[in-house]
Amino acid sequence: MSGAARGNLPCMTSYAHYPWHSAPGHTITGHVRVFPEVASPQLDNTRPIQVYLPPSYYQSDRHYPVLYFQDGQNVFNRATSFLGEEWQVDETLEKLAARGYEAIAVGIHNTGMERMREYHPFSGYGDRYLSFMTDTVKPLIDESFRTLPDRDHTRVVGSSLGGLISLYAFFRRPDVFGGVGAFSPAFWVGRGAIYDFVHHAPYIAGKVYLDHGTRENSARPMRDLLAYKGYQDRGRGRTLKYVVKRGGRHTEAAWAKRVPGAMKFLIKKQ
Repeated sequence: MSGAARGNLPCMTSYAHYPWHSAPGHTITGHVRVFPEVASPQLDNTRPIQVYLPPSYYQSDRHYPVLYFQDGQNVFNRATSFLGEEWQVDETLEKLAARGYEAIAVGIHNTGMERMREYHPFSGYGDRYLSFMTDTVKPLIDESFRTLPDRDHTRVVGSSLGGLISLYAFFRRPDVFGGVGAFSPAFWVGRGAIYDFVHHAPYIAGKVYLDHGTRENSARPMRDLLAYKGYQDRGRGRTLKYVVKRGGRHTEAAWAKRVPGAMKFLIKKQ
């Protein structure tokens, strides 16, 4: 996109020209761009957004599916992540690209103390945060990069509270999101209000990835509810993938091990 065409879009830079690149423990792989300060009129704050581009992006004119990740500082780089652990999404997507799975991955940073309220759909700012994703971040990404903007190529992904708001987003905005990845989701928030919400929501066509470890809260009740609603966990038309990791804990390192399987399920092979 030309400078003139970019017009009023937020400033963007490559990771190599951003201070994080030289931070101790830097682990970025591949092409990652950074919007240092993306303003949210919905939440009256700003935050960085990181964008991973697939290996073929600069060698083709193709358009790509997009995954929107919560807790973006934990997605690509140990130097910015919580407790020095990351999801390794960039390394995973680099490897999967050789097998035909390519996508743009967007890491939306959380805002620290406001994270709980922004990721809480029922008594917090969840709907305002969702509006930020759909009405500010997604248009920015679609204008800045060669995306496939339709719902069939748009996924929302998160862990813990991020998994909660991601599943909520899938059912709340089916016009935008055609798939969701919920890693170790915090479904206990709001006294389990997400269960009643999903129960009364209409069936939404798309793919749902759901997991947890055996050393954390179980997501099995949600798996059972989704199966009751008609999501299929087997066969060629599979729409639900449920994973239980024996010994799995509630950490970024644990989620990184489950990212490859989730990405293969959520990304359409090209």
